[in-house]
Amino acid sequence: MPRRRSLWIVCAIAALHGIFFIWYQTPDWTSAWSDQDGYRRLGHVLATTGKFTRFPDAPVFVPEVIRTPAYPLFVAAIYRLFGTGQIPVALAQTALFVVICLLVYAAGRRVASERTAWMAALAVALFPPLPYFAALVMTEVWTTLLFTFAIYLAIRALDDRRAGVFVLLGITLGATALSRPSFVLFPIALALAFAIVFPLARIRPRPAPLHWFVMLALFAVTMLPWFAYNYATLGTFTLSPAGGVGRGIWEGSWQATWSGRLQNELTHLADDIDDRGELDRRVHAVAAREQLPPERMLEYVHQWEDIRRIWDAPVDSAERARARVAADREYLRIGLENIRRDSAAHLAKRLSRGIFVLWAAEIPFRYSDINSLPRAVIYICWAIQAALVCLAIVGIAALARNGRAAAALVLATPLVYITAVHFPLLTEARQSLPAQPVVLLLATIGIVQLSGRSLSREPQVHERQHLRQPAAGIES
Repeated sequence: MPRRRSLWIVCAIAALHGIFFIWYQTPDWTSAWSDQDGYRRLGHVLATTGKFTRFPDAPVFVPEVIRTPAYPLFVAAIYRLFGTGQIPVALAQTALFVVICLLVYAAGRRVASERTAWMAALAVALFPPLPYFAALVMTEVWTTLLFTFAIYLAIRALDDRRAGVFVLLGITLGATALSRPSFVLFPIALALAFAIVFPLARIRPRPAPLHWFVMLALFAVTMLPWFAYNYATLGTFTLSPAGGVGRGIWEGSWQATWSGRLQNELTHLADDIDDRGELDRRVHAVAAREQLPPERMLEYVHQWEDIRRIWDAPVDSAERARARVAADREYLRIGLENIRRDSAAHLAKRLSRGIFVLWAAEIPFRYSDINSLPRAVIYICWAIQAALVCLAIVGIAALARNGRAAAALVLATPLVYITAVHFPLLTEARQSLPAQPVVLLLATIGIVQLSGRSLSREPQVHERQHLRQPAAGIES
């Protein structure tokens, strides 16, 4: 099939997939995924006033202490160009989803054959979680686009070791961290992987250390305005004051204590019932129904309510913003206490349930319908994603065995990094979503390897030109 026609097929499938999820997600646009409200508000205020705050009319400037600015700026741009509403954002993110497929194709061509690259792009176009989140005003697809572009640039830097590629890579990684703070250490992890693993594995040629320094410098320059904003408004250098690791540590300390459905029920009880006596009575009823001891359940809901009150109590919006920072510190203190109390059991849960949820537990059904799904459907979703991760590991090994060890290292780094960063925290499947295009590319390579087909890539344009040049000292 001609290359252009095959790419049009991938783009059409991705666009139709995105449009389907826009229709499918409509009932949940205003009733689920409360994170959307914060991004909608920040995008609207940025579009109308140019201020990065949720309270533009407050007498004192109220800084944003939870969300970083890159995605709200994208939402604000859509609002300015096409008006406020869910449809313009969802359509724009569906277009981003199409671009992600093309980036995977471009990256695939640099590490494997044309056919393998096309198959990987098609796999991304058919992967439901990406268009699922494209229909929501949430950062997942935007971050996935930036991160996939960064990985493409890192692979390109293996063949095209010009400084400009590393400049663009540093800026792209900075924008990625300003979209999802958990990626703030990824540039360092990538540079260390090349600085340590390349020499140990005797991989040559490799980019010069100066190029990686340029990448890190541009990353720091990209992040500087945001650090300056936090210092000017809060008096501290921080990435996201109340969106730090405190709450993630605390929620991670409780993850897998009960089933996801039971913990969700307890969380809603703690969130909805202010009277402590009534809350305890309802928790005892849940414990009796589940035939479980109530003590741990009571401890969980009490911790939830006590910390929540720290930022619920202030009425003034500026005081509440500062209280969110204090609450995150309290989350961290109590979360660490929970972990120390039974560290062995906590470690076992992180190694089993935590990592599995991170990489294989996405359920691309409407949030309002998930609890009514048959368990068999959920298990099938989990099994498919777990199989993709296993195939991705096969793909990494296949690249290394076929003379593409450097590319294998670049593509393996996101999997190792995301697992390490989120290991001590509450894990959700959407936290690994930005790396899923990489997983799908590697899984496709793994399938090709297992099928016995060649992984050989076609020479790049600059390589063909080099082969056509006459040898030095030989006249035509």
